[in-house]
Amino acid sequence: MELAIYNQEGKDTGRKAVLNDEVFGIEVNEHALYLDVKQFLANQRQGTHKSKERSEVSGSTRKLHKQKGGGGSRIGDINSPVLVGGGRVFGPRPRDYRFKLNKKVKQLARKSALSAKAADGQIIVVDKLTIEQPKTKAYLQIAKALKVDGKKVLLVLDTDKNVWLSARNVPDTFIARPQDLNTYSILNNAVIVVTEDSLEVINKL
Repeated sequence: MELAIYNQEGKDTGRKAVLNDEVFGIEVNEHALYLDVKQFLANQRQGTHKSKERSEVSGSTRKLHKQKGGGGSRIGDINSPVLVGGGRVFGPRPRDYRFKLNKKVKQLARKSALSAKAADGQIIVVDKLTIEQPKTKAYLQIAKALKVDGKKVLLVLDTDKNVWLSARNVPDTFIARPQDLNTYSILNNAVIVVTEDSLEVINKL
């Protein structure tokens, strides 16, 4: 697959970028995508949720009334889960949500995500992205020239401090190095803007 290479002014340079079919042209494996995204989101969870159980609720342990002869149900102390303010039955406890996923499955998922974006025409290749001084206005001009303003954009480039500083305050704009790409970040953005140098790195993934 070949894509036109644009400059940051949004003009076609007349050159073509070659996308490796082994990365951008494979059959999309939806199950691998599901597993990788599930693992990514699970790893983001802190797992610090906790509710108080019967033994942890602050309250008297006095038996409220005698066991028999009252004509009502048996009841223990005021911390009982069936009473308002009592403990919670089977409430959440701190836990680790992380789980293992094979490296080859993650690679397949990442390639599937890139292939899906390429098939949908959601990848834009630029020769380079440079900003002389870190200014949000400068990045917005580039986004407008590339017709990605107002869209959820993933910028893939080697760390350029001025570009990062200029784009970090723009809503729905994210930056990643080519070697740090993951399935979730690829799928979670409407457009991927990748520099020519970064594309060479991705082609070898």
